[in-house]
Amino acid sequence: MNQCIVCESKLIESFQTSDKKKHWKCLRCFAKFLDKKYYIDSDIEKERYLEHENIIEDEGYRNFLSRLSIPLKEKLLPSSKGLDFGCGHGPALADILIKDGFDVDLYDPFFFPDENVFLKQYDFITCTETAEHFFEPAKEFETFDKLLKKHGWLGVMTNTLTTDDAFDSWYYRRDPTHVCFYSEVTFKVIAEQKDWSYEPISKDVALFQKK
Repeated sequence: MNQCIVCESKLIESFQTSDKKKHWKCLRCFAKFLDKKYYIDSDIEKERYLEHENIIEDEGYRNFLSRLSIPLKEKLLPSSKGLDFGCGHGPALADILIKDGFDVDLYDPFFFPDENVFLKQYDFITCTETAEHFFEPAKEFETFDKLLKKHGWLGVMTNTLTTDDAFDSWYYRRDPTHVCFYSEVTFKVIAEQKDWSYEPISKDVALFQKK
């Protein structure tokens, strides 16, 4: 590992967690990420995702997703076209937005692998409980920049980092499909690199706008 997988800074240092897994911390954007030798293969990764009870009609799940959908909808025109990126096998967020009158495409490398979405541009993109799975976050955020129209919005939901002391026992980092963890500083650096505006909504929800 010779650079941060989020901001591509060379200023990184390694550390080991109590389960003997090597991680890295970026001294520029403060992201933490798992060493690549611990990445699981795609078949096991897909099996893990199928265990998620992401049922479209589940009201509790829909309420959880509303933490992003409600502030995002306040930014959008009624005719906006969006992409639910990393929607999983139960695309509840897309269903919420479609029922609110928006036009939404789906993309998920395992469940909705429609490469045609990369030929389009969108007024908004949602990325909920997905960014922590990115093996190459810098590449993924660059893709978002290309897919967004001018003044388009990106909504990200992911559990943001706790303190360094709490990281070791943090349940979120112990999921074997979770490889990258972001802080508010991380999001600020991403926004600066892309020339986006950044608007933190809550601890785990952030909106970005392409200028």
